[in-house]
Amino acid sequence: MPRLADPDPASIPADVREFLASLPPDPMVKMLSHSAGTVKPFVQLAKAQFTALELPPRSRELVILTVAEYTGSAFVAAQHNPIAQAAGVGERIRQLIRDRQLDSPELSPADRTLIRLTAEVVRRPRVSAGILRQAREFLTDRELVEVLQVTGYYWTFCRISTVLDVQVTKVYDGDEVVLNTPDD
Repeated sequence: MPRLADPDPASIPADVREFLASLPPDPMVKMLSHSAGTVKPFVQLAKAQFTALELPPRSRELVILTVAEYTGSAFVAAQHNPIAQAAGVGERIRQLIRDRQLDSPELSPADRTLIRLTAEVVRRPRVSAGILRQAREFLTDRELVEVLQVTGYYWTFCRISTVLDVQVTKVYDGDEVVLNTPDD
């Protein structure tokens, strides 16, 4: 059960209500709409992370799944497992992330570095010089900053889901929506 009830629609400014009405119904968007002044830019930033990054979609999904694991967000993990699979992240790699097997030889050096970097960013305010040096072997400067932005965005998203107990009721699989019930 979420810790906050859905906001009263009358408390949301008309322009924000209109924006929200253009989106598919989603429990996280409802929760985010408690902050009427930030929900629209927050959703727009999410869209930019799917349309405007140089970071490849597969790498983005490795980052998101790692953030979900290290923040304990079942909501984000459930949402992004099918997206990650569609982006080319196989089940074994997803399992290694869930098992926190960051140094597994089954991971390519690039994947291992990206997952380790993301885990360090989530766990610590600063990353080691070694992991940053390794990341720069595989990422452009732009991609490195994009990894940090995706990590920060999803850290926030994950914390909203965990602190406020947002329940997974829909899982997005490309353009398809798979409905779940809280008992699933």
